Amino acid sequence: MHGYRAPRWLPGGNLQTIWAARASRRHLGPPPRFERERWATPDGDFIDVDHLLPQAAAVPQPVGTAGAPRQHLVLFHGLEGSSESQYAQAFASVARSRGWAYSVPHFRGCSGELNRAPRAYHSGDFEEIGWILQRLRARHGAPLLVVGISLGGNALLRWAQEAGDSAGQTAAAVAAVCSPIDLAASGAAIDRGFNRLVYTRMFLATMKPKALAKWQQHPGLFDRERLAAARTLYEFDDVFTAPLHGFRDTADYWQRASAKPHLARLRIPALVLNAANDPFVPAASLPPGPGPLGRFVTLWRPAHGGHVGFPQGGFPGHVLAMPQAVAGWLAEHG
Repeated sequence: MHGYRAPRWLPGGNLQTIWAARASRRHLGPPPRFERERWATPDGDFIDVDHLLPQAAAVPQPVGTAGAPRQHLVLFHGLEGSSESQYAQAFASVARSRGWAYSVPHFRGCSGELNRAPRAYHSGDFEEIGWILQRLRARHGAPLLVVGISLGGNALLRWAQEAGDSAGQTAAAVAAVCSPIDLAASGAAIDRGFNRLVYTRMFLATMKPKALAKWQQHPGLFDRERLAAARTLYEFDDVFTAPLHGFRDTADYWQRASAKPHLARLRIPALVLNAANDPFVPAASLPPGPGPLGRFVTLWRPAHGGHVGFPQGGFPGHVLAMPQAVAGWLAEHG
């Protein structure tokens, strides 16, 4: 992806972000099909995990059994994402072409059904990431290849950082794509100007109703009036995300959950991919180079791509170039 350049008919980070999500082709061949599995969580809640069905069969092949694919790719989605997101569909297509197993765990409340516990998900949720990966690894019987998109990538890096030397027992290699590894910088970027009018409004359009439904489940859980009045992600996190997940406020959450200060702690191969023209992950907030980050970190910084866009080809384009490159890197380093 170092030499990636967007199509000439699709200039600028915002167009590359929006068009890729809305209009570009997501897969080769028929659409990916998933089987959903519900897991009970240790705190009495649930998460839903979608497993890719083989193209030539209508029934799933259990992971970790005879004849199972050689590799198992796991994808953690971004803010308000799911297995239906364009990047999840594109990675499914790439995994299918490689003969890999592929799973998309959904963060709480992101699978189409409100979770039960008085919590949701957040960008530093490394304990949840670890529990999910350990369960998938036990089933697969070998270390996994893992990719996290945006919020999911930051959380994945935080897991690998906290796991330290033991991370390699669970994951052979990880990749974080367009992840806001400096949450304060990304939060400030998305909450101003065009970003606030388009992206912040889009996220809050689903996040606020889900939070208010959570208040109905658990009356008094947070200040309902403050949440209803929130117009920025900072305000939303201050009243909902931070206090529900053990943080003092937004500033405390964004500081403690950011992966950037801890990149040198990684002990498994880790790819950090960010486009320089990402609308809400400022290039200035990213590490300048691999020097102090240690031998485990690889930085890819193409000039183009937007936020999880990377469209390629003639009109209307496709979004397979990035998943193909990332899967190739994971296969080489895993």
